[in-house]
Amino acid sequence: MINNKSFTQVGIIGFGGYVPALRIKVSEIARAHGKSAEQVIGSLGVNEKAVADRDEDAVSLAVEASRIALARAKIKPDQLGAILVGSESHPYVVKPSGSIVGQILGVGSDYLTVDLEFACKAGTSAIILIAGLIESGLIDAGLAVGSDVAQSRPGDALEYTAGAGAGALILGSKKLKWLAQLNQVTSFTSDTPDFWRREGETYPDHAGRFTAAPAYFKHVIGSTEKFLSQTKTKISSYDHVVLHMPNAKFPLRAAKKLGISESQLKAGFLVPETGNPYSASSMLGLVSVLEQVKPKQRVLVTSYGSGAGSDTLSFTVRVKSRPSKQTKIHYLDYTQYLKIKGVI
Repeated sequence: MINNKSFTQVGIIGFGGYVPALRIKVSEIARAHGKSAEQVIGSLGVNEKAVADRDEDAVSLAVEASRIALARAKIKPDQLGAILVGSESHPYVVKPSGSIVGQILGVGSDYLTVDLEFACKAGTSAIILIAGLIESGLIDAGLAVGSDVAQSRPGDALEYTAGAGAGALILGSKKLKWLAQLNQVTSFTSDTPDFWRREGETYPDHAGRFTAAPAYFKHVIGSTEKFLSQTKTKISSYDHVVLHMPNAKFPLRAAKKLGISESQLKAGFLVPETGNPYSASSMLGLVSVLEQVKPKQRVLVTSYGSGAGSDTLSFTVRVKSRPSKQTKIHYLDYTQYLKIKGVI
């Protein structure tokens, strides 16, 4: 079991998010498949999704987000003692993404790196592992990244929401200036095969409505309720809440069952305009919140990864941060989209 422990030595010192400039409207995908755009958008609550360009992959997205995080942290790259990259679209099956990110960032050689996989929650799991390394005194700072170029078979239900993006957090010890303090964490896990991709397969498979919704709600609600019980806090104690966003409907339904208001969700609710960037979903939601919070506000995050599991983490803000610059968006038609994806 995971002990009910309060962190005292760990805080966020830098954060960054990167979402590709390319987008495709959900209505354009629906049109290509002869479906009603209004019906599809109504069922998902997603208007458009981010698309990685031909020269972008999970590593390049991770690098962009990490550069922003490093600039905010105001530390030298070689001060990082660990780089953990969570993704389900690592470019290589055998060769770590973390070492490529470290090389490009100029971290040097004196650091620990490992790639993580747990569907869409690998990024938050990276945060927890980095926090443990800092709390133990093994390192003073570490980079946790969730990055994905989400895969979806043309014509599959996932095609309407599978997006791309990366969220990066740099955690540091008390030796460094905290933007927000990490308070407590927990996890909630079970063997629920609602979504999977076997070795060598290009696209994931899923059991659709038969397991996707029950698995999501079981873990997101279960993890959040477990966390609130362990910490003896109420959901109303948190100013901002981020729930994993596979679409817009699921987190809104989960929020209603947990008593989370729309105002608590608003700052990190990105899915209508970005789609679901898998491991980056809750990470980007947290980054968006951190760009808007005020000192002393409290933030709760619950991720979800198919397979299945959720992590729940809480933070207390110390310093107000400035928002990042917005990228100029360029929209694709469906033929351009398929060409970029390498389908045609």
